[in-house]
Amino acid sequence: MGGGRRLATGGHTTTVLDWAEPALTLGRELARQAPSEALRTARWQRLAIGDGVALPDGTDLVTVSYVLGELTEADRQAVVAEAARAAQAVVLVEPGTPDGYLRIRWARDRLLAAGLRIVAPCPHGASCPIEPGADWCHFAARVRRSSLHRRVKGGSLPYEDEKFSYVAAVRFDASPAGARVVRRPQIRKGQVLLDLCAPEEGLGRTTVTKRQGPLYRAARDVAWGDVWPPEEPAR
Repeated sequence: MGGGRRLATGGHTTTVLDWAEPALTLGRELARQAPSEALRTARWQRLAIGDGVALPDGTDLVTVSYVLGELTEADRQAVVAEAARAAQAVVLVEPGTPDGYLRIRWARDRLLAAGLRIVAPCPHGASCPIEPGADWCHFAARVRRSSLHRRVKGGSLPYEDEKFSYVAAVRFDASPAGARVVRRPQIRKGQVLLDLCAPEEGLGRTTVTKRQGPLYRAARDVAWGDVWPPEEPAR
């Protein structure tokens, strides 16, 4: 993920919208080698994303990746409102910074007001229990770096941990999720500490001990961002 105004819609065909022609050119080149046919056959279109953007009715999925922070307030409101109007499912992603989280939190409220159901990362549709300014909800994904990537960013490791905040919402009925692990699990001797956002209790910490057998073994393998407890604990 990176900068650039990028919005993608998915239905019978996939359309990627971006204002920057170099980004579209690079996207086309990368998509030709993608394992997904939807990406290989995607339509890449240059378009300024903001107030006035119109999406096809009945779109299956709209993803808005690292875009909201680059828009004016009016454009941001228009893009989120149009995604919520047109799509069966909406996924919004922003950098995993306090400001990125606040934009996702704001957008989450707009999606709920439009009648969509939150399916991730929140296990509920109530108000976010995080106190603004005290903490922020974000996750991390390990991204492999090419040699060129390392040179450009001045890094030495063959990977980096990309931190991001996101929200996913749907218009259709969806099975309720369990609690979400919202911080990196802490593995101690004979126990694992999990910070969770739970459907009913909100934010809290649970301790899973070795005496809990399969659940403890599952806790040792659980990752930041996973649902807890797992559907089938390790044996």
